[in-house]
Amino acid sequence: MRSARRKNGGARTKAPNLAQTAYERIKSDIFEFLLPPGGRFSENEIAGRIGVSRTPVREALSRLARDGFLEVYAKSGWRVRPLDFERFDQLYDVRVIMELAAVRKLCAAAPVEALEGLKKIWLVGARARLQDGHEVARLDEEFHATLVAATGNAELARIHCDVAERIRIVRRLDFTQAERISRTYDEHAALLRAVLTGKAQQAEMLIASHIEASKLEVRKISLHRLHLAQREGAMRAAGARA
Repeated sequence: MRSARRKNGGARTKAPNLAQTAYERIKSDIFEFLLPPGGRFSENEIAGRIGVSRTPVREALSRLARDGFLEVYAKSGWRVRPLDFERFDQLYDVRVIMELAAVRKLCAAAPVEALEGLKKIWLVGARARLQDGHEVARLDEEFHATLVAATGNAELARIHCDVAERIRIVRRLDFTQAERISRTYDEHAALLRAVLTGKAQQAEMLIASHIEASKLEVRKISLHRLHLAQREGAMRAAGARA
C-alpha cells in the first residue's frame, strides 16, 4: 500500500496497517469474551463487524491462530479456541518454577538498581495505588518480568515472556475486582521487601502462594465470564428466531 502524502509539505506518512488493526481488535474481542471461547464465525462476519476488508482480516486471523487463540473451522470458518484449564494450570506451574528460581537468585545478590522502578510503583501508600484494572494488569506482568530479567539470565526471561503471553487471556481477569487489585499491591510489596532484604525462604513462600492464588481466581472468573457469554449468546439467538 502506498504511503499517503501530506498536503502541507509533501512529507510521507505511513498508511494504517489494517492487518495489525484487525489483529488488535479481534484479540481484544477475544480477551473481553465478545468472541467467547468455542464461538464460531466467518471471515465475512468479522470483516463486517470491524469494517475492514477480508484480506487483512484473513491475515489477522491466521496470526491469531498461530498465537494459539483461534482454530480453523470447516472451509472458511474460524473458532475461538476453548479455554483449556489443564493447559493453563501447566503454564502456571511453569511460572512458579521459573519465578522461584528467580527470587532465590535475587535474594542471594539482588541488583537493587534493577528493582528501583518496582519500589516506586508497589511500595506506595493506599492513596497512590492505581485502581484501573487494565493498567494494574500491565504493571503486574511487568513486575514479574522485571524480577526474572533482574537475574541476568536472558533465556529464562525469554521463556518467562512466552509463558506470560500464553496466559494473558485469563491472567488479566485477576484485576477486574478492587479487592484483588488491593491484594496484589500487598503481596507485591511483601515479596519485594523480602527480596531486597535477602529473605529467600520468605520470598519463595510468597511468590508461590501469590501465583497459586491468582491461578485459582482467574479460573473462577473465567468460568463465570464464559457462563455469561454463553447465556447472552443463547438470548441473542432466541431473539433472532423470534
